[in-house]
Amino acid sequence: MTEQGPWRLLALAPLPEDAVRAMLGPLGEAVTVAVPAARERGALLDALAEAEIVVGDWTAALALDAEAVRAAPRLAFVQQPSVGVDGHDPDALAAAGVPLANTAGVSAAGVAEWCLASALALSRKLPEADAAVRAGEWPQLGLRPRELGGLRVGIVGFGPIGARAAELFGALGCAVSYWSRRARPPEESRGAEYLGLDELVAASDVLVLVIALSEETRGLIGAERLARMPAGALLVNAARGGVVDQAALVAALERGHLGGAALDVFATEPLPPDDPLRSLPHVLLSPHVAGSTPQSTTRLVARVLDNVRAAVEGRPVEGVVNGVSPVVVRRAPG
Repeated sequence: MTEQGPWRLLALAPLPEDAVRAMLGPLGEAVTVAVPAARERGALLDALAEAEIVVGDWTAALALDAEAVRAAPRLAFVQQPSVGVDGHDPDALAAAGVPLANTAGVSAAGVAEWCLASALALSRKLPEADAAVRAGEWPQLGLRPRELGGLRVGIVGFGPIGARAAELFGALGCAVSYWSRRARPPEESRGAEYLGLDELVAASDVLVLVIALSEETRGLIGAERLARMPAGALLVNAARGGVVDQAALVAALERGHLGGAALDVFATEPLPPDDPLRSLPHVLLSPHVAGSTPQSTTRLVARVLDNVRAAVEGRPVEGVVNGVSPVVVRRAPG
């Protein structure tokens, strides 16, 4: 607490108010916690008038665009409780001198394990085998599963999730390569080889997407790159739906060019009832839960609390993604 009193924290998480207060309770008297009067834009704009710290909404339903930033004259810090900062306007926050931090790395183990598990499920034809046996069939000769070990795995995005995925796939004997916007030094590459994106796509029996969504990566895997993938290749998307041209993916699956896809994220969430992905064979669908484990939730809450403590104590916060100084500066009232 400072001479100005406790910091005013606005929590936007889609949880009951008592749950939000319990989660932030360890911050003690350093902050006062408020939530919007309703989960709608007008209530958000009203609540922002007094907010100094915002803990964001991981669903992106309530996010800080340029108008919201203008409505928050005292705002000093935004902590997003997720890796993605979808919906927020990083440039508007940066122009206002407000650092925007995410929680990169807290779900790396969970998401990487989901990628491995789904690639194994597709390559071993586990969903098809389960459905056939439940239907009274016994297709021992028709499934033709294949081993994942020895296949070429390409990872698009090499942050904490990509690095952990490289370790897991490498442990099974896969030949792992990766692409990201910068090559990592050998000691950080987890034994994976750096390739250009088009070369990686063309050389991957399994293509794993774990890159953040931005204007640069939106539609990164479109019809042309899907056509470059080897016939029968598998696509695993645990990034964001917008990284893949979903219509082009459906077309590649329908014509049999791809052997299958595992998708935890979609262009529209929840997946609409009439979406063609629902009826395609060899497609594993998951409701955006790759990183939703008790362990990752514990790490996420700890990161949020640590960063808010750092902010109010004048220490640098971790994970700033919009280029602003990680030392949070409180604004004078009025």
